Amino acid sequence: MSVIIVTPRTTEKAYELSTQGIYVFDVPLGVNRNQIKDAIEEQFEVTVVKVKTLVQAGKAIRFSRGKNRYPGTSSRKDSKKAYVTLKDGDSIQVFEESTKKETK
Repeated sequence: MSVIIVTPRTTEKAYELSTQGIYVFDVPLGVNRNQIKDAIEEQFEVTVVKVKTLVQAGKAIRFSRGKNRYPGTSSRKDSKKAYVTLKDGDSIQVFEESTKKETK
């Protein structure tokens, strides 16, 4: 069995969802919901209730090799996100709350 690496997304939307008990992770394209659930429970020692996945298609990128002579297109890699709902009472410390106030 190979190790599945899941990394939390640190965006404003992910922060807002984490206050509701839903955490967003970047996961490899080839894994399914059961594998994601097992990996998160093992890595963070929490109980997962629900997993939603979504594959985000890579954007098309235009580029030029020379001055308009050989235009071309490429695309970024696809990515997969997992929205994980935890059992009530469980949490993951993804975003550190700053308790210090800066003084000027």
